[in-house]
Amino acid sequence: MTELKLQRNWKTLPSSIWALGFVSLFMDVSSEMIHGLLPVFLVGTLGVSAATLGWIEGVAESTASIAKLFSGALSDRFGKRKPLMLLGYGLAAVTKPLFPLAGSAGTVFAARFIDRIGKGIRGAPRDAYVADITAPEERGAAYGLRQSLDTAGAFAGPLLAIALMLLWKDDLRRVMWVAVIPAFIALAILFVWVREPPRPAGMVGKPFVDPLALSSWRRFPVSFWKLLVVVALFTLMRFSEAFLVLRWQHAGLDVAYAPLALVIMSAVYMLSAWPAGAISDRLPRLGVLVVGCLVMVTADLLLALGDGRIAVLTGIGLWGLHMGLTEGLLAAYVADDAPDDLRGSAFGAMNLVRGLLLLVASVAAGALWTHGGPRETFLAGAAMAIITALAAAVLLRRPHAASA
Repeated sequence: MTELKLQRNWKTLPSSIWALGFVSLFMDVSSEMIHGLLPVFLVGTLGVSAATLGWIEGVAESTASIAKLFSGALSDRFGKRKPLMLLGYGLAAVTKPLFPLAGSAGTVFAARFIDRIGKGIRGAPRDAYVADITAPEERGAAYGLRQSLDTAGAFAGPLLAIALMLLWKDDLRRVMWVAVIPAFIALAILFVWVREPPRPAGMVGKPFVDPLALSSWRRFPVSFWKLLVVVALFTLMRFSEAFLVLRWQHAGLDVAYAPLALVIMSAVYMLSAWPAGAISDRLPRLGVLVVGCLVMVTADLLLALGDGRIAVLTGIGLWGLHMGLTEGLLAAYVADDAPDDLRGSAFGAMNLVRGLLLLVASVAAGALWTHGGPRETFLAGAAMAIITALAAAVLLRRPHAASA
């Protein structure tokens, strides 16, 4: 019976969800080809430290999340999602050539900064768009499907990077030039096949809200603010995936295979995100979320204490499983708790919290790695994952419409 329900859920999702998923797929092929090589490029070619890498990753991701607050609010204010998505994906595409042209860490930082602004501009409107065009009972599946297609790109990107690195004898810059192409394919798909939905019938004729006004934020239920606390803890326990690349290289793998860490993580994430989201439409989401935290504890312990490549490989795979179990669920929680006309603002607020704390988490991880190594870095992550599981069990224990 569950299998039949999941199949029906898959078939009834709007075509624009699939189109948006393929936009994410091609952009992630581009981004992860670069991201999978960037830690090695910065540390090995440009000579920066792991602590500096933590700052670059943390500031870049924090910038994206701050931008998401305002882009989500603007999409609520004007009732339009697609123009901001086009702007965000467009910025990401035009910055891709800066990476192979970079001659210093400053240029890489600028490229990551602008690229992440683009991600921030598109992120909250995109997540709100998914909720706008899907029924509440299909949201877990819709977010899971988009995440699965997104992660298919994150799987294919590093794999393509490895193949080209081997073919071109570790020519990092040449491989980064190839990464420019799929970014513009993503932009074309978004422009042609993702359609702006009409304004909901119940909101036609009503004035657009001012999403940044205090009166608007008072309309969010208490459950939404509790959710933000849990999101904050999730962010603190999960620092940048760049440290998975460094951990894999630390296990003794050749530089050409460094992106394999992201391939492994993304493969598991890709295969688990849609089933986990679809199952969460039928079963209590809280249980799936807590299981995701416990999977992360196991992943961190293997990455901290594991001896040998098999242990590291398993830890990276479990990291990806944790992502598949939790990312779509957090988005579905936000969509369920937010007022319909403030949905973009809700995703913006969630991503602001994530971005600011990702800076803290990534900088802390960089410092721990520099002064103690991978053991201390991932043990700290395991401790935070335990705290997060306990907090989620307490704060999110409530009747939930999507769990019915």
